Amino acid sequence: MSFLDLFDSGFKQRNEDHFAAIVRVAMDDGIITDEEKAFLDRLARNLDIGEDTYKEILKDYKSHPINPPVSYDRRLERLYDLSRMVHVDHIKGDTEVLVLKKIAVGLGFTPDNVKYVVDKALTLVSNGVDLDTFTEEIKNMNR
Repeated sequence: MSFLDLFDSGFKQRNEDHFAAIVRVAMDDGIITDEEKAFLDRLARNLDIGEDTYKEILKDYKSHPINPPVSYDRRLERLYDLSRMVHVDHIKGDTEVLVLKKIAVGLGFTPDNVKYVVDKALTLVSNGVDLDTFTEEIKNMNR
């Protein structure tokens, strides 16, 4: 196996784990709506998730760990994706938000601040902000 194969394998696995975390949020209510499905389809394409892997993750999404990204910007990007999934479901204050908070802790956000970060994230997403605005607002939310 070449060095490039190792890098590609690790990158691909992180994308699959990230995708599985988003599927976990989508499946928390037991169904995937048409809006969620469309979002998952787009995200799978962007993360280069093949059709067979996509089906496998849908069937066994809990077997994938939540791998926190090293960079803060990557963590914010994942939080943005996950927050969009919860927002698409039009659910606030129930188990999906609780799952989002757990995943946010798994992504490396501190348990003491996760409620505030997730609340801000969901507010920003409901206001339709893009990733750049989301990142800037979360980074500066305590100012």
